[in-house]
Amino acid sequence: MKNITLSMPDDLLRKGREYAEKHGTSLNQLIRDLLSNYIQDQQKTAIENLLEMSDQVSVKTKSIKWNRDEIYDRKIFSRY
Repeated sequence: MKNITLSMPDDLLRKGREYAEKHGTSLNQLIRDLLSNYIQDQQKTAIENLLEMSDQVSVKTKSIKWNRDEIYDRKIFSRY
């Protein structure tokens, strides 16, 4: 595990240490957990955005109806 140096205001450091102590953890572990949760939330948000956008996509087929064999026949796409 790599070490890093963080800078923060003294009062934030003090409150962070107090919070960690009250919750039976270290400030290091608290920061690791917070960063991990933040990254996971950002990934979920990206996935949710992608799913939301995919719901909004529509494809016009000019009322063409394909059967299963035609869908799997790659030649069908060369017509368009």
